[in-house]
Amino acid sequence: MFGAGFPGALFGNFTTVTSRLFGRIAPRLILAPLGAIAIALSGAAVAQDDFDGGLALPDNPQIFGKQDPNHRTAMVIINGEVITGTDVDQRVALVVAANGGKVAPEEMERLRMQVLRNLMDETLQIQEAKAQDMAVEDAEVEESYARIARQNFGQDPKAMDAYLAKIGSSPASLKRQIRGELAWQRLLRRNVTPFVNVSDDEVREAITRMEQAKGTDEYRVGEIFLYATSENRDAVAQNALKIVEQIKGGGNFVAYARQFSEASTAPVGGDLGWVKLGMLPPELQQAVAGLEPGQMVGPVEVRGGFSIVLLIDKRKVLTADPRDAVLSLKQVSIKFPTGTTEAQANQKAGIFAEAMAGAKGCAAADGIAQQIGAEVITNDQVKARDLPGPLQNMVLSLNVGQATPPFGSLTEGVSVLMLCGRDDPSVAGGPSFEDVENQILDERINRRSRAYMRDLRRDAVIDYGN
Repeated sequence: MFGAGFPGALFGNFTTVTSRLFGRIAPRLILAPLGAIAIALSGAAVAQDDFDGGLALPDNPQIFGKQDPNHRTAMVIINGEVITGTDVDQRVALVVAANGGKVAPEEMERLRMQVLRNLMDETLQIQEAKAQDMAVEDAEVEESYARIARQNFGQDPKAMDAYLAKIGSSPASLKRQIRGELAWQRLLRRNVTPFVNVSDDEVREAITRMEQAKGTDEYRVGEIFLYATSENRDAVAQNALKIVEQIKGGGNFVAYARQFSEASTAPVGGDLGWVKLGMLPPELQQAVAGLEPGQMVGPVEVRGGFSIVLLIDKRKVLTADPRDAVLSLKQVSIKFPTGTTEAQANQKAGIFAEAMAGAKGCAAADGIAQQIGAEVITNDQVKARDLPGPLQNMVLSLNVGQATPPFGSLTEGVSVLMLCGRDDPSVAGGPSFEDVENQILDERINRRSRAYMRDLRRDAVIDYGN
């Protein structure tokens, strides 16, 4: 539980890694809102972009000719640059790996189309940076790649090369994504950020709204939004149900949101940040209010389409959360030899539980563990909220020197957690003036960056190969 093993799904952790590498404005991976600040901003964390009307469209159009948008070859030429089937395959492999290989065959074509759209955006970003004499140098890409390798595979970048090849991807595919991220960040810093301003009065008003909301509930919500019209409503609903089934079957919510969500939050894995219920569409408010952290609901029909919602966390505004307590814990564990039956495991677990019940404080735990052949791991800097959900309340209810009941499985063994110390959080003082200002800036920069990307798509010359 307290070891530092490398993550099994590299792509699922890429958002976090790139955010650390690239700073406050991550291109296509726009940083999530800063904690409680989101609740104070009117219009922030909108669940989905509203469709802008103004088009003269008939209610029942007659289609002349045949077109199947799902029947396209993988090769695309965008402003003269080719995206090949291999490019798509290698990027798809990252998504599949993030979901433990659990992408159903019938979902693969839809996934490929979304990945192709992502690659097209990435290509436009790289081309735009080059056109403005802001091309990303190879050395910058290699440095960022090495940092991600260290984050996931210690000091051996070659291990990540081998991992990417093993799953059907390649270092070149990931490096190309890094180049796109760096290029977009550079473009935003020159062409967007300097033209966004926030007044002191706006910041003070936001802080006042936060203080007035102190003690009320706020929710950290993840969303996958699928746009639907009256013509394709049923098909979109079925797609949403398939996504829910995939996630419930072990799929990665963040990876699915990045690839399939049509909301502006897709680049950050659907993370809306911390929001008040009133900031959500009416159809989602009741659904979210009834969830516990880690639970998902959907698809829920909302204006413009369907939403799949995950409650990531829940807390009270500007109020100390017991789960932010820093704990000193000892984990005492026993393993079961291969071939151990359930009856034998239960017997051994009972002996283990009885022995640990006799431990009088953490000082005695090591001696008892040695007597029964148990392993002891100590960690003095564990946040209660970082523990698995079922263990959080259990550990927080302990007094110093007490231990949880045994937990575990035949394959992983049985453990107890003993509380050796606890530093409770102080009452939250709220974000600083600078934090609030940065949050408002981020929201405005993100909004302009989406308009910038739409302009690049509109002006692109695109040829779908035959």
